[in-house]
Amino acid sequence: MIRALPLLVFLVMIAFAPLGGAVAQDKPAPSAAAPSGPLAVSGRIAGDEARARLVLEFDRKPEFALHYVREPVRIILDLPRTAFGIHPDDLKPRGLVKDIRYGAMSEGLARLVITADKPAGVAHAEVTPIEGGRFRLVVDVERVDASAFAKLVAGQDWAATIGTQKTDRVQPLDAVGANKSSGPFVIAVDAGHGGIDTGAIGVDSKVLEKNVTLGFAQALAKRLNDLPGVQAVLTREADEFLSLSERVQIARQKGASLFVSLHADTVKQADIRGATVYTISDKASDHLAASLAERENLSDAVAGLTLTDEPAEVADILIDLTRRETQAFSINLARSIVSSFEGQIRLINNPHRFAGFRVLQAPDVPSILLELGFMSNKEDEALLLDTAWRDKVADRIADAVGRYRAVVAANGG
Repeated sequence: MIRALPLLVFLVMIAFAPLGGAVAQDKPAPSAAAPSGPLAVSGRIAGDEARARLVLEFDRKPEFALHYVREPVRIILDLPRTAFGIHPDDLKPRGLVKDIRYGAMSEGLARLVITADKPAGVAHAEVTPIEGGRFRLVVDVERVDASAFAKLVAGQDWAATIGTQKTDRVQPLDAVGANKSSGPFVIAVDAGHGGIDTGAIGVDSKVLEKNVTLGFAQALAKRLNDLPGVQAVLTREADEFLSLSERVQIARQKGASLFVSLHADTVKQADIRGATVYTISDKASDHLAASLAERENLSDAVAGLTLTDEPAEVADILIDLTRRETQAFSINLARSIVSSFEGQIRLINNPHRFAGFRVLQAPDVPSILLELGFMSNKEDEALLLDTAWRDKVADRIADAVGRYRAVVAANGG
C-alpha cells in the first residue's frame, strides 16, 4: 500500500496581525543597533482553497507559540518582539487564507494572525536554518472539518505563550493518511460538482449532473461498505460546492487508499455514449479526454475562484517517484473497473483514457474519474436515472475494488 508523503503538496500560507483590526506593519528600527528581537526580512505565500503555505525568513532564529480562535477562524502564531521588514504585496491573501496580519502586541510580543473562511489547522510549522545565517519559518495550513477544528480550539493551552512555552517546531494535526497501514481500507467517493456548480444538464429530463452524481455516490458508498474491511467516505453528502483541491484534501485527510470521482457529462456528439474511466496524465490520450478535462477543471471558475498554476516547489513534488508509483496503482484500478464492466455495463470505445484532471492530483492516493455515461445521449440519460442500473454499476465497481485489493495485496501493498 502506498504510504502518504508527509505534508505532500500542502502549499501555502501566512497571515498576520493583532486581533481586533489591521495594524501598521512594523519597520526595522532606524538606528544602527541590531533590534532586540528577530527581524522578518521577507515573506511569501502560496496555496489554494484547501491548503496554503506561508514562508517567512528571519535574520535570527525565531520561536513561536500556536493558538486557534473561532468566528472567524484564525490561526495565531505568537513571536517574541519582532521587527517586520516585509513588503505588503508579498503576503497578499489567497485561497484558503482570507486575511494576513502581523505586528506588535506588546513590548515583548509580536503576532501573526492568519484568517481563513473555513475551519483550518496547522499541519506543520517549523523553523530551519538557511544560507547566510538566516532562518526560515514554514507554516503549512490545511482545511479541516468542523469537529477537528473544535478539538483544536478546545485542546489548546493559552498559557503556552512565548514566555512560558516556546518552540521552533509544531505538528498538531494527525499525519495525512495515518490510518492507511491499519484499520479499514478507506475509499473516498467523490460526487462531482455541487452547489453553484450544477455540472451538465440532461438533454430530455433536464436533470442536473450534481444530483445524479450525488445519488450514485451514496449508492456506491453503501455497496462498498458491505465489503469486509472497507470503509467508504463521501467528499460531499449534500448539495454543496467543493473546490477541486478541497475534494482531494478531504480524501487525504480521511486516510483514503483510493479516490473515485463520479461524473455524467455532456458532449457535442449526441451519439457518443457509454462509461469511461480516466486516470491522470500530463498529456491527454485524445481530443475528447482533453476537452472533458478542460471543462471539469473549470469547476472552480464557475464558483468565482481564481485558477492559478501550482508553484514550482509543488510541481516538483507532483512528479516525483511517489506520484509515478501512485499512477501505476491508478491504472491498475482503472483496468479492473473496465474489466468488471465488460459485458455488463456499456463502455465507450477505448474506455480507459487519461488527461490532466485536477481532481485526480493527489500524489499519494490512487485516483480515477469515472464518467458513468453522457447526459447528452438519450439512452445514457435514461440509464443514469434508473435506480436498478445505478445499483448494478455500484456492484460492478465493488467487484473491481475487490479484485484491485487482491492484486495490491499479492504485490505486497
